[in-house]
Amino acid sequence: MKKAYLGIDIGSISTKGVIIDESKNILTGVYLWTEGNPIEASKKVIARLGEEFDQSKYQVVASGTTGSARKLVGTMCNACMIKNEITAHAVGTTTLHPDVRTILEIGGQDSKIICVENGIAIDYAMNTLCAAGTGSFLSSQAKRLGVEVEDFGEIALSSSNPTPIAARCTVFAESDLVHKIQMGHKKEDIIAGLCRAVANNYLNNIGKGKKIAAPIVFQGGVSKNIGVVKAFSDALGEEIIVDENGHLMGAYGAAILAAGCGIEKPFDFRLADMEFTTREVTCEHCPNHCEVICVYKEDTLLDSWGNRCQRGEIKASP
Repeated sequence: MKKAYLGIDIGSISTKGVIIDESKNILTGVYLWTEGNPIEASKKVIARLGEEFDQSKYQVVASGTTGSARKLVGTMCNACMIKNEITAHAVGTTTLHPDVRTILEIGGQDSKIICVENGIAIDYAMNTLCAAGTGSFLSSQAKRLGVEVEDFGEIALSSSNPTPIAARCTVFAESDLVHKIQMGHKKEDIIAGLCRAVANNYLNNIGKGKKIAAPIVFQGGVSKNIGVVKAFSDALGEEIIVDENGHLMGAYGAAILAAGCGIEKPFDFRLADMEFTTREVTCEHCPNHCEVICVYKEDTLLDSWGNRCQRGEIKASP
């Protein structure tokens, strides 16, 4: 039976999963909403992957996780590799685009930039404090305008006079948007203005002080918006590469890292039907009062973290 490797990227808005073969080809990929529950979202992703994956030909021998809930889901999956988003995205992108110099990524609630030299990430920046210019920001503005966010890009390209919109802050952007609507600006011009504002906000904040060199790869859910892609291309004067699997790149990188770690822990797709819970315990052994998170499979303790010293350590079941 051939070997395969699984990667899961658990974000605040979406959870992604991929399975790759030994040649790093993607065998199947899944993208679902997290909906505030990373455990349940990951179980759904695992279930979908199991349905779409040919388990008669391949055996998943290792798994990796990345994203904001990487440790939680990594414990649940018995992952052999748990890595941060910067590393996972850089590994995934440089595998598919070896000559990439700059990676732009805009997700549901955060953004990042990764600068690459000779296939190695040498610099990066992240924005996790404000949702201005992210996927959730565009979704909320789409609802306000009465259009589907999936249609934003096509509508934006129909505009010949994008409306200037201040998008440095979500609150100011919404106020400015309402003002421009009341002034009578065309809907397509406002949407094009929003796309341009997203790109400018990103470059003036996350990209500030960074050397943005071509080739440039744009990924994350917002990369599917061709209006934002054009706005980046216009602002930088460069071609913007959007990979068809760009929204899965973190999970892809996690799978590659799992494949290369040299450890094999066969993956069981029955995890999707098991019950996983977390419990919070406040350690009373010292004035720190550490909040220790315990992860259970059924009633078995898998792991715990959050303690600052050994007195707050809660050991997993043998």
